[in-house]
Parts: sequence; C-alpha cells; structure tokens
Amino acid sequence: MTEAENFKKKAVILLSGGLDSATSAAQAIADGYEAIALSLRYGQRHERELLAARQVATALHIGEHFIMDVNLAQWGGSALTDARIDVPIAGVQSGEIPITYVPGRNTVFIAIALSLAEAKGAEAIYLGINAVDYSGYPDCRPEYLAAFQKLAALSSKVGVEGNAPKLVAPLVMDSKVDIVRRARRLGVPIELTWSCYQGGEVPCGVCDSCRIRDKAILEANI
Repeated sequence: MTEAENFKKKAVILLSGGLDSATSAAQAIADGYEAIALSLRYGQRHERELLAARQVATALHIGEHFIMDVNLAQWGGSALTDARIDVPIAGVQSGEIPITYVPGRNTVFIAIALSLAEAKGAEAIYLGINAVDYSGYPDCRPEYLAAFQKLAALSSKVGVEGNAPKLVAPLVMDSKVDIVRRARRLGVPIELTWSCYQGGEVPCGVCDSCRIRDKAILEANI
C-alpha cells in the first residue's frame, strides 16, 4: 500500500443492497473515498437485500463491510417489519405516507453510521435517500438531513472539535430514472441489487419499490 493510500479519506456508506444505496456507494468511491459499508438487519421481511449488499460490496471492492443487528421488528408498525401487515401492491398513492414506512429507521441507521464514522475517522457518510421519485417518507427529505447534520455537530467529540462527518445524499433530488442512469455511468452492478419489499427469492414486481424500479429501468432503456 502506498503512502497516499494509507491517508486516503474515508466514508461510511449505508448499504441496504438496493439500487439507490449501491449507486450512492459507487458515487462515494468516484468522489475519491475509501468506502466502509454498513448494513442493518432490522427485522425486515426482505432480508434478501443483505445478500445483495454483500454482493454489491464485493463487486465494488469495498474492503470493510459491517452487518449489524437492530431488531425494529420487535414492535413492528410497518409492513416491512410486521408479517401481519400486507405489503401494498396497488401502487404509490399521492399525498399518503405508505405503511412501508418504518418508524425511526433512518434516524437509528444514521446514528449508528455516525458512531462508525467517528470510530474509523471517516469524513463523510453517504446515504441513498431520495425525496423525488419515492413514497414520501419523512426521513428522506433534505430538511431532515439538514437537521441531522446539526445533530452530528453537537453529539460527538469530532463534532465538538469542528470535524463532524458530512452527511452526503447524492441522489436526494434525482428522479429514479436519473439514478438508474447514474448507476450505469458509475458501473454499478444493477443486476445484483435488490429493491423488492417482499421476502421471496425473486422480486414480486408489484410492490411500490418494484414498480418504481421497473418503470425507471424501462424509461432508461436498459
């Protein structure tokens, strides 16, 4: 390893295994960061995404990949964490926050990512959140991210010292078609990613996430 590689700046990547997080990871690498991947097993019914996360991390040559258990399914409250609630298949309803929203998920995930970033000396945390072509989740908005950035500056030793990790959401205002095209430019192995909310062996094709992904891939002529 060269001296330059020893001092390469680091970024923690929240890597779910989906298309957005994989594209965010590839963007971090393109931006010159050494990527450290973090995936969460939170009791999601689509735990299949963790296999995708491992495969994507390998394909992108990410050396460190942490998979952590945080069981949000203990109290449910979402179709993704409670088997008694059906995953909606009627398509995204405008103006409604769908039952696939997981209470507090991104808040928990980013807090853990901040801990990992501080421990590893990472300068940035890359997130695949998107506010445009998605389901209206409150924790995927730019104002949410801005508020959490303030918390990052107040809640850690590095933050108090003026070196809080920067929260980077490169896709936050992209359409899903934009994300697909960016993924292709960055060499993301789209075929390895998993976006389906169901827990089967193949994507269901009818949940909100499958519908949005499939429509974008078709529109991007892939």
